[in-house]
Formats: sequence, C-alpha cells, structure tokens
Amino acid sequence: MFNKKAQVTIFIIIAIVIIGGLTAYLLIRSKSKLEIIDPAFSPIFNYYSSCIEDAARAAADLTGSQGGRIYISGYETGSEYAPFSSQLNFLGFNIPYWYYVAGNGIIKEQVPSKQDIEKDISLYVKEKISDCDFESFYRQGFSIELGNKEVNINLEDNKIKVNVEQDITITKDDKIARKIKHEVEFESKLGNFYNLAKEIYDKEKNEAFLENYAVDVLRLYAPVDGAEISCSPKIWKTREVIDDLKTGLENNVAKLKLKGNYYSLKEKKDEYFVINKETNDQVNFIYNPTWPSKIEVIGADEELMMANPIGNQAGLGAMGFCYAPYHFVYDLSFPVLIQIFDGNEIFQFPIAVIIDNNVPREAIFSETEQEENVDLCSFKAQDIEVNVYDINLNKINKAQISYECFDKSCNLGETDNGKFTGKTPVCINGFISAKAEGFAEKKQIFSSNTEISTDIILDKEYDLYIELEVGNKPLKETAIVSFDGQISKTLSLPETNNIKLSEGLYNISVYVYGNSSVTIPESTKTQCTQVSSGGIAGLFGSTKEQCFDIKIPSTKIEYALIGGGVTEHYLLANDLEKGKIKLKVPELGRPDSLEKLQYNYELFDKMGVEIEFQ
Repeated sequence: MFNKKAQVTIFIIIAIVIIGGLTAYLLIRSKSKLEIIDPAFSPIFNYYSSCIEDAARAAADLTGSQGGRIYISGYETGSEYAPFSSQLNFLGFNIPYWYYVAGNGIIKEQVPSKQDIEKDISLYVKEKISDCDFESFYRQGFSIELGNKEVNINLEDNKIKVNVEQDITITKDDKIARKIKHEVEFESKLGNFYNLAKEIYDKEKNEAFLENYAVDVLRLYAPVDGAEISCSPKIWKTREVIDDLKTGLENNVAKLKLKGNYYSLKEKKDEYFVINKETNDQVNFIYNPTWPSKIEVIGADEELMMANPIGNQAGLGAMGFCYAPYHFVYDLSFPVLIQIFDGNEIFQFPIAVIIDNNVPREAIFSETEQEENVDLCSFKAQDIEVNVYDINLNKINKAQISYECFDKSCNLGETDNGKFTGKTPVCINGFISAKAEGFAEKKQIFSSNTEISTDIILDKEYDLYIELEVGNKPLKETAIVSFDGQISKTLSLPETNNIKLSEGLYNISVYVYGNSSVTIPESTKTQCTQVSSGGIAGLFGSTKEQCFDIKIPSTKIEYALIGGGVTEHYLLANDLEKGKIKLKVPELGRPDSLEKLQYNYELFDKMGVEIEFQ
C-alpha cells in the first residue's frame, strides 16, 4: 500500500516538473522569440549585421566630412558686411561653421556635442537599414518579416558600437527563426578625432592662435605702418595688396601644424609654425583665397593706397629730407578649415578667423554672450522708408541701403520697386546711403531718432578713359590723378587709365613724377636730453644735459615732382557721356638739388589743369 502511494507521489512530482518545464519553455520561447538560430538562417542574420555595419560606417564617414553633422538645417546666407554663410562648401560637402559671423554681424557658435553626433548616426542607420535588400534570400524561398526598429549608438574613442532592436522573423518550409537584438561594433577613430577637434577649437577659442598668425602675415605681406624716404608718394594698388595678402594667408596657414611625429622640420625657423598642442594624428589647416572672405583697408580707396610725402613743402631745407609715412588699418574675416585624418578616416570643421583694426579678436563669444555685448546693428528699433530714384525720378530697384552711426555700418536691405521699408538703429546725425549697379553711391545725413522717411537721388556713373599730356606731350612718366568730390576716386597713370565718375563738383589734382638725381647728403644732428646727474645729487632728482650725435645717412630721391596742377571743375553728365577726358598740365624742370625740388612744389600750387572731353 505504501509503495503504491509513493509511486503516485512520484508521478505527480514528475508531472509537475514536466508542466513547469513546458511552461518555462513557452515563456522563454515567447519572450526570446526563438533567439536560438538554426544554421540555415545564419546567412540572413549575418547579412543584416553587415548591412547595419555598412550604414554605420557610411554615417561615420559623412559625420567626419561635415564637421560632426549628418543632417544640416537652418542655412543662413552671408552679407556684404559678413560674407560667411552658416556653412562652408568644400569639395561638395556643406560643412557647418563651428564659429562664424552671421550676415547680420552676430557672432555664432554651432559646435555639435557627442550626443548630437550619436543621435545623427542613429537616425542615419535607422533610415539606411530599411534599404537592405533581401531579394536574393526571397528567391531561395525564405519569408522575412521585419518589425519596428530602434537604433542606439555608442561612440567610443577608437570604436563605434551599434545596437539595433528589431524583431526579424524568418521562415522556410516548416522551420522558423526569430531575432530581436542585432549588435555590431567596428574600429573607428571618429570619437578620438572629435575629441581632438574640440581641444583644438577650445585652444583657438582661448588663445586666438590663428588670429595671431594672421596678424603676422598681414604685417609681412601688406603695408600696415611705417615710412619711406621719398619725396614722392608711396603707392600700392589696393587689389594687388589684397591678392598678395590672400596668397600669404594661403601659404602660411598651410604650414601650421600641431606638435607630433607626423612631420619633420627642415629648418629651425619652421618651429614658428608649430602650435603647442600635442597629437599623434595628422592635422591640416587650409585656407583657399576663393572662399568667402572680407578684407577691407581703411585709409585706401578701391584702386590705390597712397602715402603722401612730408618735407617737400616749404621748409624742406630746414628738415633736410623727405619721407612718406603711412598707416593703414585692416579688417579681415576669412575661413580656415581644420582637418584631422589618419588613413581613410577624416574629421574636418571650419571656423572664421577675425582681425579687427589690425588686432586679433580677444576671445570667441557664444551667440548669447555676443548679443549681450553692445552691437548697434542688432538694435534695429526704428521703422523707416527710403525711396531711391535716378535724376529723372525713375525708381531704382535692388539698391543696397545701409546706415552708418558712429563707426558702425549696418546693412538694412535693398529696395523693391524703388522703395525700402524696414528697421534701422536709432541714431542722431547718422548717414543713410544707397548704391546700385550703374550708379554712384550717395550718402546723406539722416537722424533716425526723429526722421522716418527720406528720398535719395542717385547719379548715373560713367566709365571714362583718362588721357594726360604734360607740357603738350603725352605722359611718359608716372602720374597720380585724383577726383575729389562727394565720392573721391584716384588712379595711377599709365598703369590704370579707366575710372568711374558721376556728375558733380570735383577738386582735380594731377601730380607727375619722374626720375631724379637729387641726393640728400649725409648729415649729423645733435640731440640733447636731460639725464640724472648721478651721485647723491641724482638721488634728489638733480639732472644734467647730455647730448648725442645722430648720423643721418645720405639718401637718393628716386622720384621727384616734375609737373602737374590743381583745379576745380563741375563735370556735367553730357560731357561724361563722351567717355574720355583729356587732362593737360604744365611741365616743371627736372630737379637736381633740394632747392629746385622745393621750388617745384611751390610752383605746383599755382598751376592749373586744362580739361577736354572727347
């Protein structure tokens, strides 16, 4: 009896175990959805994993090529005053600037975070794996069902981990397989490159090292300040100076490098180009002169930069020599693309380099910080209306309207059907200006704190050819011709004979320079100063006079004034339409002494200019 009861108990226990095991199996089967893969289905799941990896690798490449971004939105155009857009186009890639000046003059930063990068890659992979082609497996008789998917990316220094959660069910004949989690990881330096890019950016942000190099290039390749021993003007062509400066920036920026073992220095002086930041990866700095850049030279016009001599007026004999001092102020804004690469991987991002009044910017401010700093152009509070006409009162379309207040010039916009309506900063005795293609720019006083509308009439601008005769003979030397009116223009003959002028009153001056044999002999001047008398008396502030002899070496004046004159003339539109102006000026004797040179300058003020229109 006892044995029968024991047998029943054992059967009951076995039944419970079987039922429990079956229940557990069904639960696990339901939860895992058959994670145990039949080898017949492995090629499909392996293909899907490779599809995920291909999409992730493509996303990483695109991220590195576009400054840490895959999806780029919010494109902002530049302006005449800030030529940068929000993106730099490089070899077909639109790379968002990490730091730039927006078209309205506001300084902005758009540096992606690591989380931003992971989010972009996740979205890209999620989109691209939907394009995985299972057609070859369908032809083999497999049925594949794809569920909803979620993608997570973990960006590490030297690898990328991809986790895709997607229910994939595959059936064939009487077999079935399911899998939910698909994990892929592969080697990539994207994370490491991003970290280095942030470190370089932070170093530039704190030290402005690119601006400091740019100032050195500016002083090496362009006239900034100094003086030339000369009794004739020192002249540079503005466009040539700007072209030389761009070339200098291109060559010198390309030589910059970080401390590392990816290069070797040929000469000791090349250490100047090494930035104090260590890395084992190759880093390039690139500037292309064709990229949007702003180079303005204050103290120069569109054609010429000129340093007028001192010492060729009355009193020359007392001074003993002539010199031409110059001081030009530059505003530079240009992009630099920073590339980090190793083998087939690259990470690149652009930033704007800014030189303001010959001085590097002190720091990079974020958009919020910059807006807290006073920027007149960002406070456009007054509604105004500007009507622009030609002299026949025809409306002028697409005339550029700007407003100047103190030392700020704000671009307001352009006319539509001859009218501009918009906002401007509030200012007393500012200048409203308008310019349009084929017309001379015009400025007029406009106090936006009290005025709300104004009319501007633009004069047509004419292309003119300038011919010069000196002493009834064609010009054979060098001449500087200036038309000083509401807008002043200067040209150097014979290099440039063309100029654009509009109707108006001009002070016209012509200076003709030729080779000179004048030599200022060596001289010695004595200069005295008060110095401490020394000893006990010196302790109580006693001084004595001490003199020094200063030797001035002999100097040959290469060019001297040999002709010219000045006049005032109102240029009529009917005359300007003829297209050519012939100027005739008297000729002066070629000086061979300081006295004759000074005499030429004294005569110059009494000589006139004859004008013929042809």
